[in-house]
Amino acid sequence: MQKRLLYLLLPLLAILTACDLEKDIDVDLPYHEPQLVVECYLEPGKQIRASVLESSGYFEAPTPPMVPDAEVFVTTPAGKRVQLKYKPLMIKSTGRFYTHTSTEIMNGKPGQVYQLEVTDGKGRKVTGFTIVQPKVPIDEVEWKFNDKDKAYLLTSFYDDANTANYYRYMTHIDSLSGGSDRDFVTSDELTNGKRVSYGSAYDYEENDTLIVTLYHIEQQYYDFISSVSDAKDANGNPFAQPSKIKSSVEGGFGIFTNLAYDRKTVIIRK
Repeated sequence: MQKRLLYLLLPLLAILTACDLEKDIDVDLPYHEPQLVVECYLEPGKQIRASVLESSGYFEAPTPPMVPDAEVFVTTPAGKRVQLKYKPLMIKSTGRFYTHTSTEIMNGKPGQVYQLEVTDGKGRKVTGFTIVQPKVPIDEVEWKFNDKDKAYLLTSFYDDANTANYYRYMTHIDSLSGGSDRDFVTSDELTNGKRVSYGSAYDYEENDTLIVTLYHIEQQYYDFISSVSDAKDANGNPFAQPSKIKSSVEGGFGIFTNLAYDRKTVIIRK
């Protein structure tokens, strides 16, 4: 009889204990000081464009506010100070959004330096610089089918042994405007001076159109992308170490860099 009574009381004790564990806690979050967030990627042969936004608190609207009074200047290697006008637009072919643009075409040569300066009506100022990288050509793009009619992709290039190099590799299916099929950054720490090959799983089918891009990037861009990836992985993960984004600019958040790349489009055929 006592044993039966104990079994009946255990669920009740569990409920009472759980109720005692519930407690409302008020957390005082630190004040968030809004800062300028700048992204500017210089592409050879294309107009100079930038995106200037303002950071917001964790519980505020997910879309960062724009900064219409921001003034953006890019100084070329020749010393020409180019002002980018506030003119928000979306580029459909790539899906990129810009707030400031100029008719000036980026035509810098490897080793040359571009400088960035952004100011606004609140007295905030962001500065940065980028050193133009040489393009690293893709040597070969090949594929092979397995017995299930699925193909893997292999992209190869030669690394320069005389410098420390950083790369971003991306593949898109059909168009650059959609999300990438593959996207990662790496260094030549283990492949210095070697022929490097990036492979994939057996993910592709006959007649798939693939756009393959190899970016030769600066270390500051490599660090920026790596830190953004770490921050995404840590978000909402109680076991991950909090990660801080490594900006390449001073006075705010963001990245100012140039995009030197080689790109090939292939159609998977047997």
